Amino acid sequence: MANTIARLKELQALPLEIKIAITKQRIREWIGYYGVDGVYVSFSGGKDSTVLLDIVRQEYPHVQAVFADTGLEYPEIRDFVKTFDNVVFVKPKMNFRQVIGKYGYPFISKEVSNCVYQSVRWLEKHDVERPYKDNAIKEKNNGMPHRLAQLLGIYEINWGKKKKTHEFNENELSAPYFQKKKWAFLLDAPFVIGSNCCDVMKKRPCKEYEKRTGRVGITAQMACESGLRERNWLKNGCNAFTQKRPMSNPMSFWTEQDVLHYIKKYNLRIAEVYGDIVVKDVNGISGQACIAELADDENVNLMTTGCHRTGCIFCGYGCHNEKGKGRFELLKTTHPKIYEYIMKPVARGGAWL
Repeated sequence: MANTIARLKELQALPLEIKIAITKQRIREWIGYYGVDGVYVSFSGGKDSTVLLDIVRQEYPHVQAVFADTGLEYPEIRDFVKTFDNVVFVKPKMNFRQVIGKYGYPFISKEVSNCVYQSVRWLEKHDVERPYKDNAIKEKNNGMPHRLAQLLGIYEINWGKKKKTHEFNENELSAPYFQKKKWAFLLDAPFVIGSNCCDVMKKRPCKEYEKRTGRVGITAQMACESGLRERNWLKNGCNAFTQKRPMSNPMSFWTEQDVLHYIKKYNLRIAEVYGDIVVKDVNGISGQACIAELADDENVNLMTTGCHRTGCIFCGYGCHNEKGKGRFELLKTTHPKIYEYIMKPVARGGAWL
């Protein structure tokens, strides 16, 4: 059956038990092809990968797990991962300061960060002034600064009394960095924005592990998490056997609610940083405790009282979608020393360049 948006919606609407059965079948197909000693579970210590590891090890208890020890995880996450058997820790060759100094900070999403990074490089290549902060001088192109007008693909650029014209070719107009109009204001950020942090800190150590061992990965990525992951599912489905870097995502059609209901239904232990799982009320605020009867009702929306997502503490991906207290506001309450470190510049002993 073809992978389409309609098909994805059908899968996402299935009952949890059917989703579990399909996920187990995708895992059997993957391990049947590569063997138990030819695969590994990418285990971040987050709730999604904890569910994945639980499902995989129900049938394949000796499958190895790999944890990318970036130094950017919550302390509780790292402690939690240490409680599991057969987990290999892999480390990046660069630390966070080195990465952001060279590649920039990750914000909004991988695609947006790459869009901004490539756009700035393009503007620099064409000798367009950066940064543009003089709001007294406006372009005639919809009142936008000339750099924003260029990002939006406007052909004729007016700069005060001077006129600069650039004929965009088809490749430039179709390039990803001309397709993020909503985030054009990030071009004026007083720091570098880029998408390479995850590649250097997480993916590269895992790729080196794969090359060293010959194993291929199983991850808990879900299509609902980003447009990029949705497109990957449309292209490859759950098991990407033919990719240059083969990868299995057997939970692609799950949602965060599926993950939370699985945890409650099977009383699965997760990292303490998530707090408790409770019923989300109509205002999105944690409500009554999630008793067994509520956990069995998949129409009940659940939430965590602590962190909603973990991952790297300093990462800005997805922060614009958070409602109520965002991850950095929560961090200020739960981990004040880490929050202070993030918000201070390097010159004062912090993380910001």
